[in-house]
Amino acid sequence: IIARYKRMYSGDFYRRFILGEWVLPEGRIYDFFDESMPTDPPEKCTEYVVSCDYGTANPSSFGFWGRSGASWYRLREYYFDSRREGRQKTDVEYADDLTELCAGIRPSRVIVDPSAASFIEVLRRRGYSVIRAKNDVLSGIRLTADMLKSGRLVICRGCDDSIREFSQYVWDLNAPGDVPVKRHDHAMDDIRYFAATVASAPESSFAATYVER
Repeated sequence: IIARYKRMYSGDFYRRFILGEWVLPEGRIYDFFDESMPTDPPEKCTEYVVSCDYGTANPSSFGFWGRSGASWYRLREYYFDSRREGRQKTDVEYADDLTELCAGIRPSRVIVDPSAASFIEVLRRRGYSVIRAKNDVLSGIRLTADMLKSGRLVICRGCDDSIREFSQYVWDLNAPGDVPVKRHDHAMDDIRYFAATVASAPESSFAATYVER
């Protein structure tokens, strides 16, 4: 097993998260990810889910995922940077954008940043099954990396903002412990929420206790 992981991972990621060694975090968090990894979407998916990192002053990032076989594909995404655009959006506007992202497909679940209480309420009133995302940062990063490398999470071509953030998401060398820099992390957070809350769970684990009613 160790040999397999050594082939899959490289550098500090392998030493820190596979061997369990303490080494100073350095450089990109997903240092194995490159622009050749995104692929075309599957022809058909059996289930659809949306993941959301919600922001007001900060960017908001939504991912639209489809399951095909044992893999989840990030089919398309939405990214709105209020500072870049010069205006903030309301919860209702974001809910409209989420509906547009789904393009007529009703997702089985919407995974949302657990701090976004008002946005969750708007989605709930529209009839979406909303789940507050699991938000353990380090375990989410490890899980996301493992699922990307094993092909259980797949990023599709056209998801340009998440592809961009994969190359910009880095460790904070001035922070105590393992802490990512809080920049270029909005698509990274929504992907991490999805991996931790949906993609890693057994099919039978969709329990009503997670659903906002």
